[in-house]
Amino acid sequence: DEPFMPKMENATLKAELGRASWKLFHTILARYPMEPSASQRQITHDYLLLFAQVYPCGDCARHFNKLITQYPPQLTNRNTASVWGCDLHNKVNKRLEKEMYDCANILEDYDCGCGADE
Repeated sequence: DEPFMPKMENATLKAELGRASWKLFHTILARYPMEPSASQRQITHDYLLLFAQVYPCGDCARHFNKLITQYPPQLTNRNTASVWGCDLHNKVNKRLEKEMYDCANILEDYDCGCGADE
């Protein structure tokens, strides 16, 4: 299915939404299990595909949906998922002519301080 949200005209709100969404996206992947179960992989995969469908900025959602289709989620473990997410973000940055992010720092930069894994 194609994303269905309308275009977001307000550039300020669009930028704020983008920053908040990337923060959530990367934090989820940085907290993803080191050894996920099949169920955890499927739930996360489904969430990411739905995220691309319902993102409130229609144009952004359509671009992200194309990317996530071309580069499907890599959810083998936390490191793989986090680097995949960073690479995807850098593809968006390149399209928007923004600075590339050093993916070597992704886990440290998005450590939420939530405490040790259980």
